[in-house]
Amino acid sequence: MKILMADDEPSALAILGRAVLEAVPDAEIRSVSIAAEALEEIRDRGFRPDVAFLDIKMPGISGLEMAKDVRELSPRTNIVFVTAFSDYAMDAMELHPSGYIMKPATKEKICVELQNLRFPPEEGKRHRIRVQCFGNFEAFAGDQPLRFEFSHSKEIFAYLVDRQGASVNTGALCSVLWDDDSNSRKSQLRKYIADLRHTLGSAGAKDVFIKSRNNFAVSTDAIDCDYYRFLWGEVPAVNAYNGEYMAQYSWAEMTLGSLENRRG
Repeated sequence: MKILMADDEPSALAILGRAVLEAVPDAEIRSVSIAAEALEEIRDRGFRPDVAFLDIKMPGISGLEMAKDVRELSPRTNIVFVTAFSDYAMDAMELHPSGYIMKPATKEKICVELQNLRFPPEEGKRHRIRVQCFGNFEAFAGDQPLRFEFSHSKEIFAYLVDRQGASVNTGALCSVLWDDDSNSRKSQLRKYIADLRHTLGSAGAKDVFIKSRNNFAVSTDAIDCDYYRFLWGEVPAVNAYNGEYMAQYSWAEMTLGSLENRRG
């Protein structure tokens, strides 16, 4: 679990840090003393915390203001306010945070909030596959591009990513690849599906591909995708959109149109 902590009081930050480590010993923790540093971690260093524990009363940018910025940069980060002043409760709740802790922070208080997160993280699960949709479609395992034996295997993967987890049957896939769903095409399709499954399996990511009878899909939770982050409203992904989407595939033009409409 990735956790961000922000408090301008060193002693309070230390107490919070100990409580978090007692509650989640294997957590990846980033701690900061000013709001600007918290935003730098997310905006400039690409840190996407599952939970952000934010002190409300901080100099400069308050924890309430910081929460708005964190949510804009990373919409699925759970915001938990930590404060010594109950007077701020009503203002904090207007932002619909995941939780609220009165100081001093303790392991017990932390555990209660982590068990009731608005966006529960998938424990122990890391995205083994990163997908780039803006520009040309590319897929990576770590820093290495996935090596498909056939270009059609890669195109099938791209189309399933475009479908955002919705199932697609063999007829639809044949129409996308060849505008033809004859039995001979379906025989070819099986070869490309097998290559796709083998490529993902070799990358330790067989769970990305979902097959159910004659239907195929991708697990959107199992991949890191710039297109999905754009749809979530994450600012870095929105800024990364360059007016091109899966440029090598003509069928992607419909999605490109919807992206252009969103961008305004």
